Amino acid sequence: MRERLTLLLQQPFAPLLPWVGMAVGLLLLLSLVQRVGVAGAESKRERLDKEWISARQSLMHHREARKAKQDLRQVWAVLPAERDFAPLALGISEEAKRDRVTLPALSYKTEPTAVANTSKGLLQGSMSGRYEDLRRFIYDLETAEELLFIEDLELTQSGSAQDKTLTFKIKIATYLRAEPAN
Repeated sequence: MRERLTLLLQQPFAPLLPWVGMAVGLLLLLSLVQRVGVAGAESKRERLDKEWISARQSLMHHREARKAKQDLRQVWAVLPAERDFAPLALGISEEAKRDRVTLPALSYKTEPTAVANTSKGLLQGSMSGRYEDLRRFIYDLETAEELLFIEDLELTQSGSAQDKTLTFKIKIATYLRAEPAN
């Protein structure tokens, strides 16, 4: 063995052997540090990343819930009370008169909904007038402060060419909030 070592040290690459040995030792040391130190730190970082993502999602859900609650309060404030339903029908009739639309018999009724403390108010009847007036009336209904929906609009008859009068059956819906019990 000694002879072999002497023969090896007499080779022209012999001065590089200590450097190669040191490089192999450093690579082994680097591998050990990688496995023990860095891998542990990376697993800890991944765990912290997952916790951060979970906390961020929880915060986003909380913000969305708060925004939804605020939006619901705004919608609830816009809904007319059940006691204001008859005056709403009267207001729609007055709007029809202003727009030169004939709304002779507007009937109204309420229906229960699946949402607690709310009901659905339905206004229905026939309306007659010129196309321009009817269009303006429908636009005024759709852009009113109250939350009104035109559920059905059906042409029942159109007048003669000289008359230019159209008659529609209209069904308007709104949602009503129940009065709190005192």
